[in-house]
Amino acid sequence: MTTHRARRSARSAALAAVTAALALGLTACGGADGSKAAGGDHAAGTAQSRSASNGDGKGSAEQANSGGDAKERARPTTLSGGTDKVASKGTTAGAQQCRGDEMLVTAVHRFAGQQGDHLLVTASNEGTKPCWVTSYPAVKLGGDVDGAALPHSKKDNPGGDKHITLRPGGKAYSAVNLFDYGSKNHTAQSFAIALRGADGHNGPFYSVDTKGQKPQFSWNEADVLNWSTKKPYDF
Repeated sequence: MTTHRARRSARSAALAAVTAALALGLTACGGADGSKAAGGDHAAGTAQSRSASNGDGKGSAEQANSGGDAKERARPTTLSGGTDKVASKGTTAGAQQCRGDEMLVTAVHRFAGQQGDHLLVTASNEGTKPCWVTSYPAVKLGGDVDGAALPHSKKDNPGGDKHITLRPGGKAYSAVNLFDYGSKNHTAQSFAIALRGADGHNGPFYSVDTKGQKPQFSWNEADVLNWSTKKPYDF
């Protein structure tokens, strides 16, 4: 009896040892597999991040959307707010070139028959938005609309390449200098005018009737001054 019990006890102890060893082995394998999986996911995530940051931009955009949407979406609001604030002060930013059909152009014959004889040209912005004029207007005196436009005055001040921005109701001034030598001259009471673009090309021509005590004017030669915010020959 004693020998049989001893053998059974020894067998039980051996089985318990084998069971414990198996349990430890399974635990170790499970832990190793878990570490490999975690390490593999981490490596895959790292590769995906690198691909997003170094790829064709699609990944970068998707990656930025996850963390940078708030900043990116806030920018237009900030810019818009700034623009609205400036616009409320009467900004002329973004003004387009003035169009002839949105301008009211008038002309007054001044100092008729005297030294300084000229046509004072006034252009008013009748539109609802700011616009700009530049250089000097293209002017054709009389009814010869197919003829050449008058040249720019050689005595004019420099700076004709600047843009003069006119708010709604704003005005710009120019002048047509008339030189009448008393014979073989030309006579008219109207002229055609067009706005020049920044590239020097003329827009459509519009007819303007002169006003003043002597609307009719005569000339042998004539030239034109640049647009200005001040009236020329205002004395």
